[in-house]
Amino acid sequence: MNNTVTKSTEMKNKEVSKITKKDCAELVAENQARALVYNLLSTLFAKEVTEDFVTQLTSTQGQQLLHVLAFEPTLAPSIKVLSAKLAELNSKEALLTLAADFCGLFLVAGKSSVSPYAGQYITNVDNTGSSTKAPSNTQANDNNKSEQKQTFGELHQLMMAFLQHSEMQIHRDFPEPADHIAVMLAYLAHLSTSASTEVQLSFINNYLMTWLSDFTEQVKCYDPGGFYRAVAELTFEWIKLEVSD
Repeated sequence: MNNTVTKSTEMKNKEVSKITKKDCAELVAENQARALVYNLLSTLFAKEVTEDFVTQLTSTQGQQLLHVLAFEPTLAPSIKVLSAKLAELNSKEALLTLAADFCGLFLVAGKSSVSPYAGQYITNVDNTGSSTKAPSNTQANDNNKSEQKQTFGELHQLMMAFLQHSEMQIHRDFPEPADHIAVMLAYLAHLSTSASTEVQLSFINNYLMTWLSDFTEQVKCYDPGGFYRAVAELTFEWIKLEVSD
């Protein structure tokens, strides 16, 4: 797993007839590692960080994953901050403070909150990938009616169709619209091991790259503790790596 987190371009230059069993095994391992990263990011945006999750990330295996990711120069700064913040989560008080940051950013509507829903940033989407940019999230927060309309709008319906086509569904313990960033990242984890590169890139370019920069900038602006700023930056830089190869 340690050697397969970043995307390899070696297979792209080989003729199909020359692909060996070793090549296939390496590709499977690479895609499983990519799915692991997407699931990690999804979990960080889905709910408050728990003591058990901190234990997982600070374990030998968890630190090994973060160490491998940090080899990529564009990921290293956010990994460094994230690792330092994780080390500080050594008490119930620290976890409660981080939970308050999560709630203020993503759960409670307000001028210093950040919408985790793609539909707040892009509108007029369809299954061909066309979209137009929505008003800024600050404007959306000042208009609760507009926010409600967009939250369960076109992109939510489209994501529900994608999930159903893949025989997936949102867990009943996560009562959020399907265009929540955590759902979209979890869906990408699924695509990493089940869909072609073309399908994955199409989804990323049409439904994440169209708004992730705005989302990241707002998290950087409003996150009081810096933990979710690092998570957002890591997510954005990871996604950019995915489309750059």
